[in-house]
Amino acid sequence: MSTTASAPAERLPHPLVVRTVPLDALAPGAVADPSGEHLPDPADLLDLLPAPGAQRAQGAPPLAWVRRGDGLVAWGEVLRFEVAGADRFADAERAWHDVLAHAVVRDEVRLPGSGPVAFGSFAFDDESAAGGVVVVPRVVVGRRGGRTWLTTMSTGPALGPVPDLDELAGDRVPPASPGRVTYADGAVTAHGWRDVVAAGIAAVHADEVDKVVLARDVVARTQRPLDVRWALGRLADRYPSCWTFSVDGMIGATPELLVRSEKGLVTSRVLAGTIRRTGDDAADLARAAILAHSSKDLEEHEYAVRSVAHALEPFCSSTNVPDVPFVLHLPNVLHLASDVTGVLTDASEGVVGTPAHPSSLALAAALHPTAAVCGTPTRAAAALIRRIEGMDRARYAGPVGWFGADGDGEWGIALRSAQTSTDDPTRVRLFAGCGIVAASDPAAELAESEAKLVPMRTALASD
Repeated sequence: MSTTASAPAERLPHPLVVRTVPLDALAPGAVADPSGEHLPDPADLLDLLPAPGAQRAQGAPPLAWVRRGDGLVAWGEVLRFEVAGADRFADAERAWHDVLAHAVVRDEVRLPGSGPVAFGSFAFDDESAAGGVVVVPRVVVGRRGGRTWLTTMSTGPALGPVPDLDELAGDRVPPASPGRVTYADGAVTAHGWRDVVAAGIAAVHADEVDKVVLARDVVARTQRPLDVRWALGRLADRYPSCWTFSVDGMIGATPELLVRSEKGLVTSRVLAGTIRRTGDDAADLARAAILAHSSKDLEEHEYAVRSVAHALEPFCSSTNVPDVPFVLHLPNVLHLASDVTGVLTDASEGVVGTPAHPSSLALAAALHPTAAVCGTPTRAAAALIRRIEGMDRARYAGPVGWFGADGDGEWGIALRSAQTSTDDPTRVRLFAGCGIVAASDPAAELAESEAKLVPMRTALASD
């Protein structure tokens, strides 16, 4: 285990000072319907993010968690905690709590995402050098249910003046196109990955695992340094039902919510079972029916739902697991999906000083990795992935999201995603994975992985 911080909590000259104030209007760029009511637009939030190299960015990548126009965007960096190993989630949470223990907070909004907020991104594998990071930003703008707020965080002896969004956001600079993009094989060639899948199928037939999820990477080269805001805007526009995220250079639009924890209620959206869309509505409706009755895909989905329900059970007084999945329609693919919900057990009853519920990060740690991104049984599937996949996933398929001072928050699985490079701003590593069961076919799985690369390819395109 290791934990490092740019300014460890015990060495901070002053406590973390947090101030949240309501904003009277949405950010510039909001639109209104004929009645005059403002309608959510993801661009309202994402357009506030600073351009690369802007002074207010402080050299740090932008932070974002946006869906259907609501969510959080942030910039600047007060603190960061880097963790590694099997205890990375617990170490990150401990570091966050150490900071909060001495924080000075004035929150005039008191909604999920207001007050102290930290963003996080964690490696898929305990043994990955990518580890994990928690970032405490300087400025956060949030929106939820028509209410918008501004949070500033700094270290100082006392609260400062009321923050001003125009002053903190500065001049709006439109995102720049990355220009021409070329692609090359990553750690394993496309042809070689079919052999990886074949090895996974053989392991299933040998009863080593019931299911294994295997991933591949593709390396993109952009003509000009990537402006992450360009990719985020295109993702939010084309995939509004997904959670568009950006944390420490890990960007994407995930359709899979690992866990949301809010006031004792917990939700997890499970996706497993996929078919590519044709672009023809009638044909896609027929494909949705095929997917909903596919024994191979239903088997894969059942493993994933079962793993989530089993992981949540120790923390919940009751859970609701749908009997039948629904078909989630995305622009590039169709998924089998299930929303598992639960009521968290109150652990604080009769015990002074004990938190009422486990934090959202603790729940994410308990859920990760699900069968949807690893396999079943989990340990055997993880060992198989290390042996045959041929690459380090880094933070692909790991938890990504945010949490607040009360522990509530939202964590997605970093899917339909890519990792930018701190050393080369024109290099982007794209990822995609597929669930492998006995009925899988290597060529079909390769085609499915190509479909899952479409969102990030589209995000980088200039058309």
